[in-house]
Amino acid sequence: MERSTSGDTPLPWGQLSVLLAVRLAEPVNFSLIQPFVFQVCPMVGGFDMVKSPRDVSFYSGVLFTSFSICQAITTMYWGSLSDRIGRRPTLLIALTGNLVTFVFFGLSRSFMWALVTRSLNGFFAGTAGVVKAATAELSDDSNRSRMMALLPLAWHVGIMAGAAVGGLLVDPAKQYPGLFGHVELFRQYPYLLPCMAGSLTTAAGLVVGLFKLKETLVFDRTASTPGMGATEDGPATESTALVAGPREPAHAPKPKISFALLTPVAKRVMLTNTLMCLVVVMSMQVYPVFAATPPSDGGLGFPPREIGFSLAITGVAVIYTQLIAYPQFERKFGALWCYQTGMKVMVPYFIATPFLSLLAAHIVRSMESRSGLALSMPGSWSLPVDLDYCLLWVLLTALLLIRIVGDILAFTSGNLLVANIAPSKSTLGTMISMQQLAATLTAIVGPLAAGMLWAWSIKHDLPYPFNSHLVWVLSAGILVLAWKLSLQLPASVNRFASGHSD
Repeated sequence: MERSTSGDTPLPWGQLSVLLAVRLAEPVNFSLIQPFVFQVCPMVGGFDMVKSPRDVSFYSGVLFTSFSICQAITTMYWGSLSDRIGRRPTLLIALTGNLVTFVFFGLSRSFMWALVTRSLNGFFAGTAGVVKAATAELSDDSNRSRMMALLPLAWHVGIMAGAAVGGLLVDPAKQYPGLFGHVELFRQYPYLLPCMAGSLTTAAGLVVGLFKLKETLVFDRTASTPGMGATEDGPATESTALVAGPREPAHAPKPKISFALLTPVAKRVMLTNTLMCLVVVMSMQVYPVFAATPPSDGGLGFPPREIGFSLAITGVAVIYTQLIAYPQFERKFGALWCYQTGMKVMVPYFIATPFLSLLAAHIVRSMESRSGLALSMPGSWSLPVDLDYCLLWVLLTALLLIRIVGDILAFTSGNLLVANIAPSKSTLGTMISMQQLAATLTAIVGPLAAGMLWAWSIKHDLPYPFNSHLVWVLSAGILVLAWKLSLQLPASVNRFASGHSD
């Protein structure tokens, strides 16, 4: 690579663009079902385990968790396979499996079919670390952080795109009867069209990868490949370091997992990062269920289309915060300040969001009193309901923007802090492997715990905060705890440890 006049190697946009296209497949697959997961469980035929809508949140949590468990189990397998046969063939195999299993999920007519295909989709979605490894191998010390920082952006864009597609295209025969009402295939399989559309992202990555992606791994049987632990993403959160260690010399010993690396400062960074990761994955599970739950049970009563739109509405904020605002904040105030500020910023979102159900319930009551019928929200638009509904969307959008800004500030900084506390390059992969293990556990426990807490809280008529606010208040409390613990971190975590090079 040629160096620019500033001394930094220019980004290899050709290959980097291909890797970013490949990277989009996982977040799209993960988030596409969020707008309609509340409908999947009770609507698919033969699923008689759901006795009431209040049980759906638990089973939707099972669907989310099945993806994360299979992804966690196979992440190291895909990394090991890529070490043996190369990054390119590994990614192409995984993309092919992703494409097939995601379309099969769209054919779900029983919960067991949905669970099996969702699990298989998670099996083939564990290659984020391979993408990071290939990206790191394309980079050098001068441009590595810039290249790796683009991967979280791809994650967020994929999350928003998937949610939008899922909400807009689910059950097309009912949403767009003029276009699809006569298509028996979509009447029988209401989730097939969004899954087919989402699979186009995977298909595009597969085609581009097949014809344009070059192998980045230089096979050297006498040398150890850079630790895959330094390049693996969490199953649902992109909570890994933005800096990957370079290849070690052939004579360097392979680093071993050593808990001696967990100094008091390292333990505190790891603990706060794990708590934050747990809160975010819980929110990713509970929000679509909250949005779909009727206002009488503490939700918003949104249909899938509105849920998808609400999940995608923060797109501009993601791009601006990740690419423009965050680098400026980090340079001016440091990663530790951004880390603590991000956690504080997210607390109001978790406290205030469940109160929106009161406004949604008011809208439904107003509509019912005007029409004399029992209606769902949203319904017919007429004043003053229109103003109330607009107010609901203004407040919801503001809260979602707060959450995404806090998310980016905290997670991006957390990634940097984990990299900074590694004593040397040779232990960087080990340190991030420990973080990866914690992130994997939260991605498994978080969705299931959130679903169970939400289901329990709306089944029992208990006072605040044990009503439908329970999972939200608990998340806010965990964030406050993480923030309090982070206040004890020294300012030295803002800089690379002495063993690092810039």
